[in-house]
Amino acid sequence: MIRDARMEDIKAMYGLLHYFADKGLLLGRSLSSLYDQLRDFKVFLNEEGKVQGLCALHVCWENLAEIRSLAVAEEAQGRGVGAKLVEACLAEADQFGITRVFTLTYQPTFFKKLSFRPIDKNELPHKVWSDCIQCPKFPDCNEEAFIWEK
Repeated sequence: MIRDARMEDIKAMYGLLHYFADKGLLLGRSLSSLYDQLRDFKVFLNEEGKVQGLCALHVCWENLAEIRSLAVAEEAQGRGVGAKLVEACLAEADQFGITRVFTLTYQPTFFKKLSFRPIDKNELPHKVWSDCIQCPKFPDCNEEAFIWEK
């Protein structure tokens, strides 16, 4: 089941994000930032009600949002959970009237399958780089930029 994240999900979200951040696969988030941005997140719950995946839609600018913090527990991978989370975020972008959604990723094949196309990072407004400054890989990041346009 996919639903909007709730306060009771935050510690599980934090743990899942940091599991993958420790492997260098995504940017970890502080507990404070998860509380601040709770409304951005969707979560996937397994049959027992445990958070097994999460994804955020972060509105950046006029008609531009970012898919960020996509993480799916290893035991839930390979079942379309990540795609469903991204699709839920894209549906929400559509509800807001946002027609351009980008992501910075180490998983280009995954996003290509969801109709995202590669773009040059320089096409994105400078405002989107605020999180990058906090990343240990900055400025030598090798994430790829992709965009989805309705």
